[in-house]
Amino acid sequence: MRKSWRVAGALGVALIAASAARAEDLKSLQGVWVMDSAYEIHPDGSRTTNYGEHPKGLFTVDAAGRYNMQIFKVDRPAFASGDKARGTPEEYRAAVIGSSTHFGKVNIDPAKHQLSFSVEAASFPNWEGKTQLRDYTFKDGLLSYAVPASASSSGVIAYSIWRRAPD
Repeated sequence: MRKSWRVAGALGVALIAASAARAEDLKSLQGVWVMDSAYEIHPDGSRTTNYGEHPKGLFTVDAAGRYNMQIFKVDRPAFASGDKARGTPEEYRAAVIGSSTHFGKVNIDPAKHQLSFSVEAASFPNWEGKTQLRDYTFKDGLLSYAVPASASSSGVIAYSIWRRAPD
């Protein structure tokens, strides 16, 4: 009986240690980030900027790992009708392609340099209920990660670069 208590105690200590390490890792990501830049690399090596040269974006992470993210192309055209329900196909396309939003839970694995986004809801519904992995780096105050080609099904790798929001 004592042995099983020792094993259970050791497992409990390991779980507490793992939880503390996860919380410490999340601290490096926690806070408010603003978009610095975003671009895409196509299979032929060409580079584009779906969100324009100076996109606007906000990425927030709380202490529990809950996150929300919004990215917008600057100068998206307003709907001529002034009514969200009465846009033209071109206006709808520009609105959808010129924005990306999602929220859920994020985990960080510093050893693998990976972020894991468990997406609860997204402007691209194909991501909802899925986990999205992103290889990341922290360098010179910037958080940069790659959205793999498999996430878009188009062969394009997208890069998002974030800077901590000033206080």
